[in-house]
Amino acid sequence: MRYYFYLTLSLILTMNVAYSQQPTPGKPRIIISTDIGGTDPDDNQSMTHLMMYSDKFEIEGLISSPSYGNGSTAEILRMIDLYEKDLPKLSRHLPGLASPDYLRSITKQGYHGNVSFIGYSQPTEGSQWIVKSARKKSKKPLWVLVWGGLEDLAQALHDAPDIAQNIRVYWIGGPNKKWSANSYAYLVANFPKLWFIEDNSSYYGLFSLSDEPDIVSMSDYYKKHIQDKSALGKDFANYYRGELKMGDTPSLLYMMDGNPNNPERESWGGSFERFTYSPRIVLDRTTTLADTVAFCSIIEFRFFVPDVKFEKESIQFYMEVPYGKTIQKWPGYYIGDGIFALRYIPKKAEILTYKFSSEIPQLNGKTGTLVVSNRWPGKRNPRDYVLGKNWFTDKQDSSLYFGKIQGGRTVSKWREAILADWAKRWAWLNE
Repeated sequence: MRYYFYLTLSLILTMNVAYSQQPTPGKPRIIISTDIGGTDPDDNQSMTHLMMYSDKFEIEGLISSPSYGNGSTAEILRMIDLYEKDLPKLSRHLPGLASPDYLRSITKQGYHGNVSFIGYSQPTEGSQWIVKSARKKSKKPLWVLVWGGLEDLAQALHDAPDIAQNIRVYWIGGPNKKWSANSYAYLVANFPKLWFIEDNSSYYGLFSLSDEPDIVSMSDYYKKHIQDKSALGKDFANYYRGELKMGDTPSLLYMMDGNPNNPERESWGGSFERFTYSPRIVLDRTTTLADTVAFCSIIEFRFFVPDVKFEKESIQFYMEVPYGKTIQKWPGYYIGDGIFALRYIPKKAEILTYKFSSEIPQLNGKTGTLVVSNRWPGKRNPRDYVLGKNWFTDKQDSSLYFGKIQGGRTVSKWREAILADWAKRWAWLNE
């Protein structure tokens, strides 16, 4: 039987919400890096939420960073056009909403796709904008809220390492980490002292079934609250038939509720704990069921083939992984001295099977199986990346699991309050 989590409108609005937003130190400076327009339309839902709450932030950039799919600035600009149509209604109730023309002026194109094994590529308009914003003189840090891959953030830090002291990051990892393995590895290897919240699972608590994280909870929230009386409301129905996912919204909720400098506090966007190592295993062989890693760990394969010569960072083999009825292919690279390398990051607990394909006989046809466990970051390995004191992630306390979701209760407990607050703004649009 399908599990219905969300409460109906009448219950949400009549209940005594046990928690209200805590004061913030002021409007935070934020840049959004998003893969909007790619394969997962939850970014469109989160962009709607951002624009309806733009009075809460100093928005300094909207960067299209599609690590997968065909996202571009055109999709961000389309969302701004919808927001502009609804702005007169919102403005009657809310001072300080962002100007559409201003939002257009700070919309920048970032990197398309994934970078090679080295973890960075060439500067983009988006990465350069991060650098420019981070170098502004301000008493407040620049928060980079990453809704997709880390390619533009990694590029910005590679090109301007000095900005590391000026920025703070909240990353919606999980599946995005799977797509952005090489940029992530570059960051943890070269910027371990970066101030970074790595949310690999807690964010699921906003929208998922507790036993099936990838399945969106069914509700009547669209019918009761969003409706089709506004431009943003009509558009919202195009994503998951109006069901709420908004997987990136917890990054915004975190900045709206309390002091963002304290990740261990309770907040609408989750509560996190320090961790001192990013798990990584390096293998010169394929794996078996005797091998276990934590979800979201880096699995790095390195194979040596003598007497070969290829261009460095060129794709020379693939890891093929079954995904539903399809096969996902992850590229492996020649990194020099006869070594071929590939990083893979599993996004959830599972029994993983894979095989390698290549025109190089020594690599072609290798197969393997791996057990992926459901507790991150898992046990220590000699090749783990050592992190500084300001790296935070999902809490491991078993009482905070929301079913299969580690840390999920740090977000799921606030669902009703979050949705009730948002319902007020939809009511203004539906007048």
